[in-house]
Parts: sequence; C-alpha cells; structure tokens
Amino acid sequence: MADGEPDYSSLPLTERWVHKVWKVRKQAYEEAAKQFELTPDEHDPAFRPFNQDPSLWKGAVADSNVAAQSDGIAAYCAFLKFNGKEGCVRSRGQVVSSIVEKGLISTRPATKASSIEALLLLIELDVSGPVVEDILPAMSAKQPKVIAAALAALTTIYHNYGCKIVDPKPVLKILPKAFGHADKNVRAEATNLAVEFYRWLKDAMKPMFWGDLKPTQQSDLEAQFEKVKAEPPPKQERLLRSQQAAMARAPPPGAEGEDVDDDDGVDEPAEVDAFDLAEPQDVLSKVPANFHDNLASSKWKDRKEALEALYALLNVPRIKDGDFNEINRGLAKCMKDANVAVVTQAAQCIEVLAKGLRKSYAKHRATVMAPIMERLKEKKQSVADALGAALDQVFLATTLSECLEEILSFLGHKNPQVKEGTMKFLIRCLRTTREAPSKQEVSTIVEAAKKLLAESSEGLRSGGAEVLGTVMKIIGERAMNPHLEGLDDIRKNKIKEYFEKAEVKAKDKPKPPPAPAARGPPGGPKKVVGGAKKGPGATKKAAPAAAAPQAQPPPEPTPLGPQLTSRAAPGSKLGMPKSSGLSGLKAPQRRIGAPGVASPRRAPAAAAPPPPPIEDEEPLEASPPPKPRIGLGRGGLAARSLAKPAATPAAAPSALELPPTGLAAMERAELEELRAANERLMKQVDEMRHERGKFMSEIQELKNQNAGLIEDHTRDVLSIKAKETQLVRARSDAEAAEQVNERLRRELERLKRALSRAEGLGVSGGIGSPGMTSPTPDDMGIYRDGSNYAGSRANRMSFASSLSEEKENGDVPHNYPRSKLSPDLRYGSGSSGRASPARGFRNAPIDEAVGHHNIGSSTTLVAGGVSGNGVESWKRAAEVTTQLKARIEQMKAKQGFNRP
Repeated sequence: MADGEPDYSSLPLTERWVHKVWKVRKQAYEEAAKQFELTPDEHDPAFRPFNQDPSLWKGAVADSNVAAQSDGIAAYCAFLKFNGKEGCVRSRGQVVSSIVEKGLISTRPATKASSIEALLLLIELDVSGPVVEDILPAMSAKQPKVIAAALAALTTIYHNYGCKIVDPKPVLKILPKAFGHADKNVRAEATNLAVEFYRWLKDAMKPMFWGDLKPTQQSDLEAQFEKVKAEPPPKQERLLRSQQAAMARAPPPGAEGEDVDDDDGVDEPAEVDAFDLAEPQDVLSKVPANFHDNLASSKWKDRKEALEALYALLNVPRIKDGDFNEINRGLAKCMKDANVAVVTQAAQCIEVLAKGLRKSYAKHRATVMAPIMERLKEKKQSVADALGAALDQVFLATTLSECLEEILSFLGHKNPQVKEGTMKFLIRCLRTTREAPSKQEVSTIVEAAKKLLAESSEGLRSGGAEVLGTVMKIIGERAMNPHLEGLDDIRKNKIKEYFEKAEVKAKDKPKPPPAPAARGPPGGPKKVVGGAKKGPGATKKAAPAAAAPQAQPPPEPTPLGPQLTSRAAPGSKLGMPKSSGLSGLKAPQRRIGAPGVASPRRAPAAAAPPPPPIEDEEPLEASPPPKPRIGLGRGGLAARSLAKPAATPAAAPSALELPPTGLAAMERAELEELRAANERLMKQVDEMRHERGKFMSEIQELKNQNAGLIEDHTRDVLSIKAKETQLVRARSDAEAAEQVNERLRRELERLKRALSRAEGLGVSGGIGSPGMTSPTPDDMGIYRDGSNYAGSRANRMSFASSLSEEKENGDVPHNYPRSKLSPDLRYGSGSSGRASPARGFRNAPIDEAVGHHNIGSSTTLVAGGVSGNGVESWKRAAEVTTQLKARIEQMKAKQGFNRP
C-alpha cells in the first residue's frame, strides 16, 4: 500500500474479497490466484471457503472496477484449473451470466480472454449443457453488444469442442432471431456462428433454421459455405478432462491415441444428421379426416391428391411415432393401383415416412415391403426408382436378418422384372448394412446368387456375380472360397472383379479365433500330451527340468490306487453335465491338480491290472483338500513315479504329461454332447424358422384375402349406390309418368264433358225448332227403320271406341278442336226416336227441296265413309261440320224471322 493508506493485509481473505475499496479486492484476487497455483491437490484448504460460498465468485467476475474485474476473472480461471469438477459444479450457476453480461463485453482484451477461458474451463471440467443454457438468455438482452459477445463466445465454444460434445440444437433454434436483429454486428456474429456450424454439420443444419432466413441472407451464407467446403474436416481442438484421463490410461500413446483423435474429430460430422438435430413433429394429428375416403375414391385424381397432401405432411426431418398402421395399409394397397402416378406418389410417401421414423418404422416393414417388391414389375424407370428408394428407407429402419427372408422369396419370382429389382435391392442392402450376416444367412444368400448365375438374362447373371462379390467383401476371401467350389473360372473372375469394386460398411468379425488364444498359455502341457500319445520314451527328455520340485513327499503307492477307485464310482459320468462341461473348459487352467489324478493310472498300467482312470479325475478336482492327505500333491506325483524301475527324475514328467490325455478324452465326450445338443437346437431353430415362414405366408395370404374382401366390399358399396341412384331416377320417371297420365285423364274427362255438352246442345236445338219445315215423322219413316237406326248407333260407337283407343295409344293429339270432334260424336247419337229437323242437313249439303230419302242415303254414305277410311272421314266430318254450322245459322235466322 502507498504511504498514508491503511494496511488491510491482516484481514481474512474472504473479508478483503468483498471490501468496499477496489484495491483491497484486487489484492485479494491476486493473492487467491497465487494460493490456488501452489495447492498440491484439489482437496487443499485454500479451496474450502469458495466451495462453501460460491457466491463470492459472482462479485469477483462482475466487479465494478475494470482492473479488479480482470484479476477476479483470472483468479476464477485458476480456481477452476486447480480445484477440478467440484468447484466447477458449485460455482457454475453463479458466474456464467455475470461473465456473459460483464466480462465478454469488456474493452480490456485480457478480461475478454479470461472470460472466454473461464467458459471453456467450465465445459472442460464437466458438461456443456448448463453453460450453454446460461448463455442463451443473453440473446434477449437490450444491448446489442451483449448479444454479439454471447454469439462470439458460442462460436469459440463450438470451434474448440465441436458439435458432438456441445449439443447444437438449442443454439440453432435461436439463430433466426439473431439474423433478424437490427444491429449489423449481431448479424455478423450470427453469420460466423452459422459458418462454424456448417464446418461440423454441413447441410444437416439447414432444416432447423434455413426457411426462416431472407433470400439475401441465404445467398450470403451460401457464399460463405463455399469457402468452408474446401477446408479439411474439423477436429476437436480441446479435450474434456474425462477424455484426457482416458488418453492417459491408454498404454501406448502411438497409433491408438491417433485413432482416438480421429474418432473424436474426423468421424464427428458423419455421425450428425438432420434427424438427430430435428425435433419430432406430430404429423398424425394433421392428416385430413377424409384421407382414407379419398384414397378409396374411384377417381385416380382424388387418390393422387390425397397422397400429395399426405406427402406434404410427412416430408419433415423427424416424425413423432404414433399409430401409422392404417396409413401404411392404405399405402400398401396403393401399390396395386392401376395408375402409375398414384403408385409413385404412394412410394414417395412410404419413403419419407420411413425416413422420418427411422427405427420406429420397423414394425410396419411386413405391411409394405411385400407389396412394394411385387410392384417392381413396373417397367417405367421413374416408378422403379421411387419403389427402390422406398425399399432402401424401409431397410434402413430394419436389419438384413429381418428382410432377408422376403428378399430371397422374391428372388425366385416368375416375373424377371421383379427378380431383377429384388436382386438390385439385395445388393444395396449388403452394401449399406452395418451388421455382417451370419454363416447360415451367408449360405442362403450364396445359394440364391448361384441360381442367378444360371439365368438366361445377362443382367441377372451379372447381378448374381455382384451379390457374391459383395458377400466376399464382407466375410473375406478365405471364408468365401468354400462357397465358390464348382464354379468355372470365368464366373470366379467375374466375382473377383465385383469383389474388388465393392464398398461395404459391415465387416465380418470372426469370433472363433479368440477361443484358441485364451487356451494358448497352457500350451506346454498340450504339446506334452501329443508326446504322451507317442509313448513314454518321448517325454523323458524333459524330465530333469521337472524332477527337482516333485521329489519331496513320501511315497504311498498302495493306498492311492484303492482310494481313487473307491472315489471314482460315485463320481462317474452321472454328475451334472453343466458342471462337467465347465470343468472340462477350465481344465487347462488347473493342470496342476490333474497330473495327480492320472499318475496312479500310469503305475497300474505298468503292473497290468485293469484301471478306470478317466472317471477318477473329476471328483478329485472337485475336492482339493484331501490331496495332501492322500498323497495327491506334487510330492505324491514324484513318490508315485519312484515305484517304476526307471530313474526318479524321468518318471515324474511322464506322470505329469499323461493326465491331459484323459482330460482331452473327457473334453471330447463333453464336446460331442455339446455338438449333439447344438445340432438339436439348430434343428429346432430350422423348424421354427420354417414354421415362421409358413405363418408369414399364411399371414400374407390372409392380408391378401382381407384386401380382396375390402375391394369386394368397396365394389359392392359402389354398385349399391349406383342401384340406388337408378332407383331414384326410376321413381322420378314414374312420378313424371303418373303426372302425365293424370293430365291426360283430366284432358279426357274434359273432352267427355265437352262432348256431352255438344250433344246436349244438338238435342235441344232439334226440339226447339217448331217453325222449321222438316218432314213429319211419318214422312221420315226411313230414319225409324231398324236397320238404319242400328247402323247409325253402331257407327257412333265404333267411331267413339276408335277415338278413345287412338288417344290411349298416343296416336291422337290431346287437343282436338271441338269443331272436329263434335260433328260425328254429336250427330251420331240416336238415343231419341224422333227425327230432328237438322238430321237432313248433318251428312250432305242438299237443298231444302231435296227429298228425305236422299238425305238418308247421304247419311248412310257418310257413315260408311267414316268407318271405311279414318283420315278421309275426318276431312269429310270437318266439311260437314262447316256446312252444318252454316245451315244452323240459316235456320236460326229463319226462326228469328218467323217469330211474331
């Protein structure tokens, strides 16, 4: 301190930390940083006050004095560096927001660098999620410089750790808001952050925010992306503490360390795609309610429009899982549609649905795969491409084992187009699968491909060779050689060509090699076992090396033999097979106890009694404590070998070498049992697979029957609707006919009334003519003649009946003039016996002086003409009517003239 200022160094560090004098605080920050650097470990007492009260760091990193703030942030960096994860977790929530608001916007470069270093250390010590969550609220700050500083800090974080360590989804969501800010510095920092994202994610990030940008911003970003495309793939520049510890534990820091770096850096961008970044969208609730009705419409345009609307809904990066069973059944049914446009659109819908659901779509594979493969018979290339893309996406949601059965069944299809399309699909499956097929699956694939080699079509033959070459690339050339036996050299060369060109993602990792490696260390006794089979003489060469440690215990040859045989009886092969199998597998690690078991077998073999040696081994291994008591230890082996006439050092190794022979026999027995059990299991698996295939075929048949029933039902419904329409039309026609009939009936009644009125007028006119000079009844006797009168009535009735009959059949118009109907109908009436004065004038134009006989003959002539010819009678009737009207007028005039 300067002269005249009080000395605060005697105060505790925590009190100076919050002192009102900024110089005191600054000295406290500097002193704390030095103490942290001198601590031996993270449990030092120097960290205790700050772990107990993390809020001390909030004031330090946001100190009102810029000089003190710089030292405070530097002290916090030292605290994180030397205290470790505990200090990071405790203080993280107190300091991140203060660093973003106060430290990143500092005009001092040292303060800004310390602030960014503090954020990087917080991520390095623990995880990135909480740090990014505390930075994101700064995007809503009022000051543009705070937003720009936060975006720059995020760019630095992603540049150092990459998008695999730091989740990019929360930041990608707020990018459109930053691009729409009014401040140009904020937009510039947003552009830098987007370019950094493009280095790691490439085009997978675009679905998250690209549609919210303006066209000019999109073009500017595209120009920036072009510069980044030429750069090498990014690598993680800063490792987490956990990654550093893992690298430190790795034994050699050579090639393996480089592989770790490659895994963290180069392979990162390939692991991130739009599906991982996108949020699941609920598209099932947006499907129109009338979708299935439109899909079952008889008009292909309605079906196509329904599928186009569904495609627009499903074409999203990620789809939330739901009940898509009905939709998939409808799409599978569309594969049988007669219109190729509908088939293509349905295949595209299946493609985007499988792409959006990924593994969740596996349960719908059985519904759509067989109909798609059946439609591969389509020769149009655009339809075949759409079907192939749909199959590829369905396969990515499943595995090769799940799809292989259906693929192999369609490889034998009778249609060559279906066979060729299935073959191409199988090749794509083998290239993209990440799991190598099992040996049994390889055998089935190879057999199916060999059949393709004998096809008449060149495309199928080449495809079969390509299938075999791709399988060879997966399992290896050595494993493939047994399958190629019997093929000629030309085909083998063709397969080799495809083998060299093939690019696959799955590699067969054989599991059998590790098993011999595990049993390799006890290989010494195994080699001796081979020598023991040749004879004891071959094993005595290694006797001096093993004689010394086995010459200590006393010899007990006699009691050992009975003891072993007595213990062998209960132990025999009636024990549990699992324990015997395990002892047989673990026997190479316990070879020390085994020699003592089999060495007694050697001595009785020399003495010539019949030994049961093999069954003695397992009980003795299971009960090791009695070994020293009955002389079964290492000394017992040496003592037992002394009974032989040969030298002591030579007998012990021979006894040590023989037990593995018996143990190998036991292993062989167990191995045979395991093989038999394995064969039974394989047979059961084959039977179950056969049953499964049968059940699947039955299920498919039932599905086909169900589809046929649905089609029949739809057809019946449509026919019923058509019949109902016809019935409605027939009813309307019947009603119209009834109306016409009613109208005609009314018209007939009206005509009848008019006829009756006309007849009435004619009768009344004949009676009321007293002054008319007409013949007397006696003079008109001809009119009262029975024949003439009857003929007149018959003529009237025949005319009336013919008229009504013609009207009933529609031959006569409805509206006859009354002048044409009234004469004959009216004058043909002969109901009255009296002769009307006008009767002489009804049939022929005659003068008054003409005799009555001429009038009667005229009437008879007219009546005969009417009955003879209908058309002429109508014409004559019209003429007679005209003449009669004239006569009537003359008669009326005379009557009026003669009246007094």
